[in-house]
Amino acid sequence: MTAPVAAPDAELTGRRVEELLDRLVAHGDAATAATAEELVRVLMDFYGAGLARIMHLVERRTGADGPRAALLGDALVSSLLVLHDLHPDDTAARIDRALASVRSQDAVEVAEFAPENGELRLAESGSGGCGCGGAVDRPAVEGALSCFAPEVTSVAWETRRAAPELPLLQISRRPPTAAPVS
Repeated sequence: MTAPVAAPDAELTGRRVEELLDRLVAHGDAATAATAEELVRVLMDFYGAGLARIMHLVERRTGADGPRAALLGDALVSSLLVLHDLHPDDTAARIDRALASVRSQDAVEVAEFAPENGELRLAESGSGGCGCGGAVDRPAVEGALSCFAPEVTSVAWETRRAAPELPLLQISRRPPTAAPVS
């Protein structure tokens, strides 16, 4: 595990953000300044939600292995850890975690991941096991991947057909036979 990086001084950072926003207002147009302020607000909301989630998970001590497992299993916290290169799991483990988070692991499996271009090929079975062709919620899978494994930049879907289904055999009582004609 790497040594913790020295934290920036919160007061100095706050002043620097204000200084940069003031410079944008003084030297830019109003639309640029408003966009920059909105960007800062969006990032603050994102990090604030992540910190709130961390505190909630730590206080509850949820997860099979305590708070660490709960933190790594949470999409928001995991995305923050990945963003700052602090996540302890490798890409393959995080892809598996993403698939498990949307409960699609049985219906979807990783065919191949190409780290050089970020393409992930997923194979989805052609059937949900009940003969009803259970469809995978592709947007949910892709959303989970963007949180847990943002290095996945595109997903290519393959459909693997299950073995052909056997014909349905009806087992019923034999129809009544007609009385013999005399």
